[in-house]
Amino acid sequence: MSTETGRLLMLLGGVIFLIGLLITAAPRVPGLGRLPGDLVLQRDSFTLFAPCGTMIVMSIILTVVINVILRVLR
Repeated sequence: MSTETGRLLMLLGGVIFLIGLLITAAPRVPGLGRLPGDLVLQRDSFTLFAPCGTMIVMSIILTVVINVILRVLR
């Protein structure tokens, strides 16, 4: 294995760690999952939750964070 493969694996491990940290902290963020655009359909024995608004906000935040990280690493 080369040095680049080792660095890639360390970076991947760090990213997985950060994702786990975000998932652990997500329930504590107020309003997350209850934004406008989050769809909840409830029937007799069926509930569908589609967090469209939350996905858009998270996508924007992650795009900004990843762009900042990539610019710092250059």
